[in-house]
Amino acid sequence: MNTSLMAKNAYASSDAPIRTASNREYDAFARITSDLKSADSFVEKAHALQKNRDLWSILAADLSNAANALPPALRADILSLAVFTDKHTSKVLKDKAPIDILIDINTTMMRGLRQQGAPR
Repeated sequence: MNTSLMAKNAYASSDAPIRTASNREYDAFARITSDLKSADSFVEKAHALQKNRDLWSILAADLSNAANALPPALRADILSLAVFTDKHTSKVLKDKAPIDILIDINTTMMRGLRQQGAPR
């Protein structure tokens, strides 16, 4: 079987879900939030926090792009969350703040993404 036919067969299934940007963002938040919840050691927590910080940095960069289609007020609100998340992460790493707030913020973002059509 040649590669073109294999690709056609792989994507021909009507059962294959369509992956949207919202789906991918939801999945990223879900994985990282799970890591934040399950981190037992300081090393695991630091690793999960860094992944979370990276995710929020990517979101901030995307939201700062003038071509972003979200309404300006929503973009500003999410950018504010990105700044808060970065600052709060530093406090958590210094053991001066709880991680729960970051988990709550991510969970809220997942709810919003779900409303945009991400998986339930």
